[in-house]
Amino acid sequence: MSFKAAEIHENTPWQRMTVGGEIYEGGTSRLTHTGEWRTRTPVLDAEKCKHCMLCVPFCPDSSIPVVNGQRLDFDLDHCKGCGICVKVCPFGAISFAKEEA
Repeated sequence: MSFKAAEIHENTPWQRMTVGGEIYEGGTSRLTHTGEWRTRTPVLDAEKCKHCMLCVPFCPDSSIPVVNGQRLDFDLDHCKGCGICVKVCPFGAISFAKEEA
């Protein structure tokens, strides 16, 4: 029995899972909140941010949304707290806070 990944969610019973938990199609990370294991949370200082967008292409999780040329706050459902955005921001607009349990 085969199911598309879009039909599989975090609370899916094991009977509906694919054999070995294999994923048969790409782009399924949006269905899973992969940011749950983050230990540090990125914090955006909106006053310091110049919307230069240098952080956006460096984010390995595509967790920095952009709308109409303006970056928005972080997508914490997918951010894993790697810190790359903090390092590449030339304005010091991004810092980290300890993840609260």
